[in-house]
Amino acid sequence: MTDLIFDDIGSFPLPEGVTKEWMANAFSKRDSDEQLFNIIGSAFKQKLDAGVEVATYPQFQDMNEQFLSIIKDPECVEEPFKVKEESACILELDILEKTAAQYKEETGEKPDVRVCVTGPLELYLKDFGGTQYTDILDTLAVSIDRFISKAIKSAKNFNIRTISIDEPSISINPQVMFEDAELVKALSLSTAYAGKQDVDVEIHLHSPLHYKIACDTPSINVIGVESAANPSYLDLIDKKVLEDTDSFLRVGIARTDIFNLASVLNEKYNTNVWKDIQYLPEIVTEMETPGVIAKRLENAHSIFGDRIKYVGPDCGVGAWPTQEIACQLLSNVEEGISIFQNKHLS
Repeated sequence: MTDLIFDDIGSFPLPEGVTKEWMANAFSKRDSDEQLFNIIGSAFKQKLDAGVEVATYPQFQDMNEQFLSIIKDPECVEEPFKVKEESACILELDILEKTAAQYKEETGEKPDVRVCVTGPLELYLKDFGGTQYTDILDTLAVSIDRFISKAIKSAKNFNIRTISIDEPSISINPQVMFEDAELVKALSLSTAYAGKQDVDVEIHLHSPLHYKIACDTPSINVIGVESAANPSYLDLIDKKVLEDTDSFLRVGIARTDIFNLASVLNEKYNTNVWKDIQYLPEIVTEMETPGVIAKRLENAHSIFGDRIKYVGPDCGVGAWPTQEIACQLLSNVEEGISIFQNKHLS
């Protein structure tokens, strides 16, 4: 059995007392760097402590503005939408260098990191909606490739294990006007550098309906599927297609749709658990338990076997009520993986 790699998608709850508005100002004004850096470093360490093997840098910024704010800054581009290589910085990775150095000093090893970048289609839709300017799409793709290239080249105290292109609109957004071949080209451009490195290149989809677009992109070798909340998504994927294109899956085995999970508790207790918070921990003690998570992994593995390479929560946990509950979910995933592996090794 191929070793399964436990990763996460990225977003994480803010610590108590810190608001999204404060974080947005801290990122844009850079006048509270000490606190900002501590928040990001602490969140990353909590992921590692919870057992995540390849942790995504903590995502506290808007997934589009994080990159568009740089791509649309006249001082940072060499032509419209084409970022300068020296300006293609992911601030969170720079911040993690200190935390990673401490981890290395304590353990003797560099931590593995998953770098999530917003894909060219998602950035295009944010600014241009249902239009079809392939030249702009391709230029955005080149900019994304530069963010990835700079991230890989600059990493010192951690190993970049996975590059993930976040494209939730593929298959679910009716505004997408591009042909599949045009999307394949854009994805190829955005992962050109990563595809030549010793890293896995993943695409994070919210629906796998058009997963073959990723299979047709030579530099992408891992397809993310949010199958914990939507088990039927696995039915959309043909194992033979994965084998023929040497593609692998990143399978979601823990639900992260917190509002749907909370609604179950609302109905059970006839209350609003966002105000009556005493019941919220049941999400990780009674609902998303290690046993439930292990069964989901068992089901996925029975279908795809060694074509599964990564496992973890469906999506990010930024909307979860507290960092403690989010960490417990991650710990439950680690235990669920262990239950599955012990069963198959015994």
